[in-house]
Amino acid sequence: MIILSACHPIEEFDTDNKGNFDALWTAIDNHYCFFEEKGIDWNEVRSRYEPKISNQMTRRQLFNVCADMVNELRDGHTNLSSGFETSYYRKWWSDYPQNYIERLIEEHYFGFNYKQLASVIYGVLPEKNVGYIHIPSFSTGLGDGNIDWILAELSPCNGIVIDIRNNGGGNMSNAEGWARHFITKKTVAGYMIHKTGPGHDDFSEPFEFCYEPVSSPHIIWTKPVVLLTNRSTFSAANFFTAVMSSLPQVIHAGATTGGGSGMPVSFELPGGWAIRMSAVSVLDSKRRVTEPGIAPPRRYEVDMVMDDVFIGRDTMLDFAVNLIK
Repeated sequence: MIILSACHPIEEFDTDNKGNFDALWTAIDNHYCFFEEKGIDWNEVRSRYEPKISNQMTRRQLFNVCADMVNELRDGHTNLSSGFETSYYRKWWSDYPQNYIERLIEEHYFGFNYKQLASVIYGVLPEKNVGYIHIPSFSTGLGDGNIDWILAELSPCNGIVIDIRNNGGGNMSNAEGWARHFITKKTVAGYMIHKTGPGHDDFSEPFEFCYEPVSSPHIIWTKPVVLLTNRSTFSAANFFTAVMSSLPQVIHAGATTGGGSGMPVSFELPGGWAIRMSAVSVLDSKRRVTEPGIAPPRRYEVDMVMDDVFIGRDTMLDFAVNLIK
């Protein structure tokens, strides 16, 4: 039903199963930002799922149908949450090789003699004069002084490998904190596009945002960098890849990232469930959508080879080291 308030229509939904389905579909219809990029006909999706809904269904049955509908968006940032489960679209990474084994590096490259600051692992790879940094997440950040310490420790090296395989993202400001140590001037990081209305084409003009380099006496690294990614490089780590791969001293190598460039917002449904979805599109510095993932240049694409794993070698890391050498 529609209630008019201050001349603006406010749509309200019943709290039964059909009302919750309608509220879920409508919230996504009004606010989701990647229908066009993914070629999704949301009305067609509704026509397939709505007949499955009845008020005689259990809450679990309702959740399962609604979660399946949400997964039609193919979006790792879009989740339906209830008191008993949160839906999660996994095929953005589950249909791809993992391409990362943490212990393989810790044991066979460092003999467990690596250094660690918070969750970040770093050190000089034996006999290679190449530094290595693994950033497993951007959920928490390091201060500029902490990053300085790591870069100072690796300063004798000819170059470094920054490994963000399996980095599922986190806070974009933490990714920015790292990126600021690799730029020498104010740099366009990307653009944001906001939804401005309920239509699928109702978007703002792209809003530019920039990163500034760290100020003196903090360290700015200008020697070669190889940024190593896999399909589980997602969200804030995906955007970090977009920023870093645009820098002249950085080569992006490995496998295509997992994407996830939509900034999510959440809405509550009448029955108390919540829907979280991508509602703001973040573009790279060339105004390209990176939601599907960022592929390395073709000549720098590489996967792990299991024959190498059996002898204690990480194919992708060896490839990155050789690029620096």
